[in-house]
Amino acid sequence: MKWLNYNHLFYFWVVGREGGVVRASEELMVSQPTISNQLRELEAALGHRLFERAGRGIRLTEAGRVAYNYANQMFSLGQEMLNALEHQPVGAALRLIVGVLDVIPKPLARRLLAPALGGDQPVRLICREDKSDRLLADLAARRTDMVLSDAPIGTAVQVEGFNHLLGESGVTFFASPEMASRYRRGFPKSLNGAPMLLPTDHTQVRRSLNQWFDAKRIHPVVAGEFDDSALMFWFGRTGVGMFPAPTIMEADIQREMKLGLVGRVRDIRERFYAITLEEKPTHPGVVAICGAAPHEG
Repeated sequence: MKWLNYNHLFYFWVVGREGGVVRASEELMVSQPTISNQLRELEAALGHRLFERAGRGIRLTEAGRVAYNYANQMFSLGQEMLNALEHQPVGAALRLIVGVLDVIPKPLARRLLAPALGGDQPVRLICREDKSDRLLADLAARRTDMVLSDAPIGTAVQVEGFNHLLGESGVTFFASPEMASRYRRGFPKSLNGAPMLLPTDHTQVRRSLNQWFDAKRIHPVVAGEFDDSALMFWFGRTGVGMFPAPTIMEADIQREMKLGLVGRVRDIRERFYAITLEEKPTHPGVVAICGAAPHEG
């Protein structure tokens, strides 16, 4: 792998910008032979002539124009960085970009991410909700700092990531107050033939629910399937059917959505993970999230 000498590149860029070695030497306050030597070393490293004679002066070759355009972008961007940092206020918020799997309930995501907002350094939280494959692709490309998921990253996924267990919970079934009162008696057998709203088949919790239904010989009537947990909750609120949610969210759901509790199942365990590219994360917000005491219900 070739390594670029940025000092040589900077001298080349100034020569190209000033139109010659003489004016560049005045700008840089170094001797002309020094600049000429730097240019020769850069040309040798790149394997291209960068300047050619033009009358009594020099001009960029075709390769030189390509190199100059890249150098101009690089050093202009460097100046922008210096300007941005110079005007960056002390204690400015640190960006934390989190990919949130769409099946994770919004109140639970809020609870799991809350530790990032309570540290000494201000954090600007940016949440992007999507499917697992796209979120992991963003993580691999470092477009996000972590992914909040309901399942650990598997070996079939072409992303080398690390799983950090944030908590686990049983499952509670909720419904409108009238429906909850009707199906609470005789739970869980009362779920047989009952209208049910469920996450879609690709989710970990749906697979666990299907196994539990089969083991208990319960056959609910699936009235709806949802990728978005919030939409499922709202349909449940209208009385279309009952739905499952993590037990640790009972108080939030009952308080905020005025829903009734049908019954709890501790045999089904939902687990929630922060997935990162580093085994030991360094981002203060991610460290706070992973370091918080595990939630269990």
